Amino acid sequence: MYLGQPRICHNVAVNNEEHNELVDTIRRWANELGFQDVGFTGIELNEHEAYLQKWLDAGYHGTMSWMDRHGTKRSRPSELVPGTCTVISCRMDYRPEAMDSWQVLNASEKGFVSRYAVGRDYHKIIRSRLAKLADRIALELGSGDFRAFVDSAPVLERAIAEQSGLGWIAKNTMLINESAGSYFFLGEIYTDIPLPRSKPKEDKHCGSCSACLTACPTDAFVAPFVLDARRCISYLTIEHEGSIAEELRGKMGNRIYGCDDCQMVCPWNKFASISNESDFAPRWDLDNPNLVELFAWTEQEFLERLQGSPIRRIGYKKWLRNIAVALGNAETSPEVLQALKSREHHTSSLVREHVTWALSQHN
Repeated sequence: MYLGQPRICHNVAVNNEEHNELVDTIRRWANELGFQDVGFTGIELNEHEAYLQKWLDAGYHGTMSWMDRHGTKRSRPSELVPGTCTVISCRMDYRPEAMDSWQVLNASEKGFVSRYAVGRDYHKIIRSRLAKLADRIALELGSGDFRAFVDSAPVLERAIAEQSGLGWIAKNTMLINESAGSYFFLGEIYTDIPLPRSKPKEDKHCGSCSACLTACPTDAFVAPFVLDARRCISYLTIEHEGSIAEELRGKMGNRIYGCDDCQMVCPWNKFASISNESDFAPRWDLDNPNLVELFAWTEQEFLERLQGSPIRRIGYKKWLRNIAVALGNAETSPEVLQALKSREHHTSSLVREHVTWALSQHN
């Protein structure tokens, strides 16, 4: 949501007591809208800007050219939305009531979908809630400009959330909250209204634990807090457009959309709560799908069944590519071989390449 065109940070005539009362009121409104936590921070992200640039210079973003397309707008909120002086960071739990992830990963005939994606697309859901929250704040103050973001613009959401006190950026580069783990979405509201800042999370409570680093199937962590996205299964199955490197295909197992391994082994996720948002509940048995059945979907079925799902955005060809790799890693059976042979002459060279590789795994 966007109200007006912000130019300068408004000096609203509100004393400290009223400011603190407003912050408490915003927290209450956010909770009523389904957010579990809210934090407030300024626009100085200097340390995170330096880290981002070093990461980009190393090429760890792979083909995600949009990561550096906007220059410093990503790390300088006031460049993205002129006049911004406060960022409101909101957290919403998404962990669904779903089939046990380890059980799915250990069943080669099944496909694993990252738990954030088994239900409806979170972008529209959270953006709508943020817009309602911004409307209430604007109505209460009678002034100010607000703009909401949900993973849809150059925003350093985890850095902002860390400075807002919502958690710390952990060794697996996820944001971890000490009472909620890491199964949650983040959304931001940029505003030109000055608000009291929350106490940032300055300590990282990972300690000597390295479970996330060693659990990664493709060894995507170069070091603690440093992820080479080019080896990350989430990147390979979602962001990457072309052929998946053969050296990584066998390590992907049956993960067909995203990967949760570094979260699943994190001790802090014993505190993660099941979300009560019905929109995040599994659809089309995506928490425990059969690979052969998914591979048989026509493009029309893919588009219709995944309407409103984040998975739909990768497109049908990448969907078949990912499933072909999983079928190549599956236990050999007549059903698996028949499914792969049915796509052996697919019109897409991308699909054919991965089907050919998969069949070669079942000599």
